[in-house]
Amino acid sequence: MPDVRRCDFCGRIIEPGTGKMFVKNDGTILWFCSSKCERNMLKLGRDPKKVRWTEKHREFMAEQRGEL
Repeated sequence: MPDVRRCDFCGRIIEPGTGKMFVKNDGTILWFCSSKCERNMLKLGRDPKKVRWTEKHREFMAEQRGEL
């Protein structure tokens, strides 16, 4: 059974046989579900918690609402 992977930017599940694996010079492996996620993280340097359409943003906002 294939491993279930999650996108390192948006948090979506990546279907087996799809997505991109990016290996940094320090050996860290990053998985991306789309080129949109890849560009946002690597080229544009955006924080997933600040981008509204990511699951990480939704989780972050839920935590913020829970504390209030």
